Amino acid sequence: MTLTVGLRGEAKMTVSCEDTARSLRSGVVEVLGTPRLIALCEEASCLAVDRHLTDAATTVGIRVRLDHLQPTPVGGSVSAEAVLRRIEGRRLTFEVSAFDDRGLVAAGKVTRVLVDEERFMSKCR
Repeated sequence: MTLTVGLRGEAKMTVSCEDTARSLRSGVVEVLGTPRLIALCEEASCLAVDRHLTDAATTVGIRVRLDHLQPTPVGGSVSAEAVLRRIEGRRLTFEVSAFDDRGLVAAGKVTRVLVDEERFMSKCR
């Protein structure tokens, strides 16, 4: 497993009715909901490192700090990018940003921790 600062991942989506704040119960407006935007940024973070992990390893999210700066309507396309900025032992910190056709939608940080998947899942049993 070789992780290096600077690894990048990108995730894209088209906003559907199921992705809105109203549908996610995080508000009443029919635009991209912040919980779905966070999930897109986490997906980009996973994509940045997943191909560099052993089969037994994965990452789990432990912290998200995100400023959701502008609305994206249903039908709009959003792209999130994550860049691995810091490696501290098993802790990985990503700088994330998301854009739609009008510009910057969100910016922040996602922190994930490397775990052995089987050992982690055994804690649920």
